[in-house]
Amino acid sequence: MAKTPEGSAGKRPVIVTCALTGGGDTVGKNPAVPVTPEQIAVSAVEAARAGAAIVHIHVRDPATGKPATELALYREVVDRIRAVDADVVLNITTGAGARFIPSQADPKVGGEGSTLAPPEVRVRHIEAIRPEICTLDITTMNFGEFVFVNTPAHLRVMGKAVAAAGVLPELECFDSGNIRLALRLIEEGVLRQPAMFQICLGVPWGAPATTEAMMFMKDMLPAGTFWTGFGIGPAQFPMVAQALLLGGHVRVGLEDNLHLERGVLAPSNAALVEKAVRIVRALDAEPASPAEARRLLGLPRAAA
Repeated sequence: MAKTPEGSAGKRPVIVTCALTGGGDTVGKNPAVPVTPEQIAVSAVEAARAGAAIVHIHVRDPATGKPATELALYREVVDRIRAVDADVVLNITTGAGARFIPSQADPKVGGEGSTLAPPEVRVRHIEAIRPEICTLDITTMNFGEFVFVNTPAHLRVMGKAVAAAGVLPELECFDSGNIRLALRLIEEGVLRQPAMFQICLGVPWGAPATTEAMMFMKDMLPAGTFWTGFGIGPAQFPMVAQALLLGGHVRVGLEDNLHLERGVLAPSNAALVEKAVRIVRALDAEPASPAEARRLLGLPRAAA
């Protein structure tokens, strides 16, 4: 068995990712959810200072709080983070543009709320900004009351574009079949190897946020594969502990969970990161620095 890499403290370095805002209907449910580029950037810097090595970025319409896709918004967030010289790995979403809601008049036509976009459009901001990481959702599934559509053909287009831009895709898998598809795309050469997998649990109607589901999906990965995992809502912190115990890395943030504990709204992304860091250290590991995260993921800046 390969020796587990050790961090500067002689303990296993565990990457903490913070998902800052997402695109769900959470604005208004917790005033801490960042909306404007300035708020998202400030939240990212605070999360990094609290111990997050990676921040996962969506953008929202500053006026409405609804999910947005404008390049100018992504660029402003990134520029604001870089302006304060925050050392943190940027991970930008490509999930926008995959929502389908059948119209009542003609189900094969998208109704109100559908956002389906060509795969080339969904990665334009990645090609323009070139973050170190971007997400790639390896799934088509019922996602609550709408369908989240990512066909293999679209994933091939997006995967090749991301690779050409020199960006590492985080392969978000919401159920076991998603891992099978991701492994096939790796075999085809569409996705790079070694890969970065994210096991996403508790999303309706994907795999549940349970020990059994995480173990099953983790065991489908080839030996030595880098993976991280999370659960949404009240499962967020139990899944932090579970991912750690299974040898993975962790994700928290207001995209996935609005509460610090039962009945207590999280005051910030940083507060969620701080709690995750306490769990990491309580289980005798150490939160990875951005430099350690780059080394573990084989990112180009690892040698810097």
